[in-house]
Amino acid sequence: MKPIWIVDDDQSIRFVLEKALLREHLPTRSFSNPRDVLAALEDATDDDSPQILVSDIRMPGGSGLDLLEKVKSRHPGLPVIIMTAFSDLDSAVSAFQGGAFEYLPKPFDLPKAVELIRRAVQESQREQVAEERMSDTPEMLGQAPAMQDVFRAIGRLSQSNVTVMITGESGSGKELVARALHKHSPRANGPFVAINTAAIPKDLLESELFGHERGAFTGAQAQRRGRFEQADEGTLFLDEIGDMPFELQTRLLRVLSDGHFYRVGGHSAVKTNVRVIAATHQDLEQRVKGGAFREDLYHRLNVIRLRLPALRERREDIPMLTRHFLQQSAKQLGVEPKRIAETAVAALENFAFPGNVRQLENICHWLTVMAPAQVIEPKDLPPEFGLNRQSIHGDAPSPGIPTAIHSLSAALMAPAPELSSMEPELSSSEPSGMDWPAEYAASIPTSAAPLVGWELELEDEALVQLRAGHSDLWDSFSRRFEARLIQAALTNTRGRRIEAATKLGIGRNTITRKIQELGLDKKMVLVPED
Repeated sequence: MKPIWIVDDDQSIRFVLEKALLREHLPTRSFSNPRDVLAALEDATDDDSPQILVSDIRMPGGSGLDLLEKVKSRHPGLPVIIMTAFSDLDSAVSAFQGGAFEYLPKPFDLPKAVELIRRAVQESQREQVAEERMSDTPEMLGQAPAMQDVFRAIGRLSQSNVTVMITGESGSGKELVARALHKHSPRANGPFVAINTAAIPKDLLESELFGHERGAFTGAQAQRRGRFEQADEGTLFLDEIGDMPFELQTRLLRVLSDGHFYRVGGHSAVKTNVRVIAATHQDLEQRVKGGAFREDLYHRLNVIRLRLPALRERREDIPMLTRHFLQQSAKQLGVEPKRIAETAVAALENFAFPGNVRQLENICHWLTVMAPAQVIEPKDLPPEFGLNRQSIHGDAPSPGIPTAIHSLSAALMAPAPELSSMEPELSSSEPSGMDWPAEYAASIPTSAAPLVGWELELEDEALVQLRAGHSDLWDSFSRRFEARLIQAALTNTRGRRIEAATKLGIGRNTITRKIQELGLDKKMVLVPED
């Protein structure tokens, strides 16, 4: 096993950590200053290079933050744990935001320090294995049996020019399969041209597919080649073919039959040699029965059918896909790839993913930008997971915490519209979900604003607690409400307290005091502010 490198000018700290880690069978190597660490990194072989770097911040001969920056520039995947005294906590948080795996405040509890280092080691090993696996599967990812069937089908079709129909839900990756079929076909050196027939207005689709002559219609100032001509000697991918207008289906059938078509406004037949791959998320058999799709075109396209599974049918692929998309997102943004904890992966594996692989890719983009730390935890997952976390982990809500507060927190985390715009329009005649005594109902002012969902849940929870004989509800509910409200605002502002206070409409001193009173400074990473 690769060693844990410890950097601290305090010999007693080095000694204590060395002994504790050796008892856990974790090899170590110690340094008293950053300069020696950088020199050792230059000379290190693959076997004796560090698996984890644990460094103090303030040391003679160099800063731990400078060391972090230099190490990350040379070894971006190396997890770095920053040790800091309480007075250096703001600096440690800055380092945390800048790429450190975690920070360890001094004086530290030794078992907790060892547990943190062991967690970093496990995370590093998982990431290394994942990267090795991904390097072998750069084109399409999938280990699930359903995806292996797709790969086998692509292999069988590799030397064929036969027309293929790909079916599957939106976002499941149908175009990727079409590109793979093209890449491994005899037409690989020709063009691959894709068109989404549902995304182009009906009046323009004919011109997009077949081109037009100059003067064919208003605005046609020059001859234009359509997608069939552009894809000559290659592959044309017709996505969402089920949405093609009925009148165009006849022209498509003709070109599939003999390879000839006419440009819009043209009088000379154009010959093209194109392999067509079509895709749809719809049930074409039903559309044929309903008269919305030509039966003869359906049989012409449905020579070989290839069904692509939904992401929920291949959950074992989610960890690999997640790490792949996190790597891609980081590369696009020019930042260090984030790691993801196994608990967060488990949450993803249990999510429904109605948007399939495309939705997972978008979530990974979101996490690359919005997750505050280098290691993604379940709490970092985007707002759509807010109402699913209890079902994901199989846990009931914490006793005494109304689900209303969870709903409010999820609403505040959403970066979108003002809270008032999220409130549904309820008429005064809508039931409130409770049966009030008639005399009490009559005493409620009719001009009062109707309650929205979270308010009703809060009121229900309060009644349950009161009927159960609980007291001190004011203090209990107020503290929990304030904690959730402030936590949601801090999550939305990525730990910036002043901005969170502004969004909540309270003062800077108030939010600082509340954060300390409610213990949020121990639960969240807060950005240092002047």
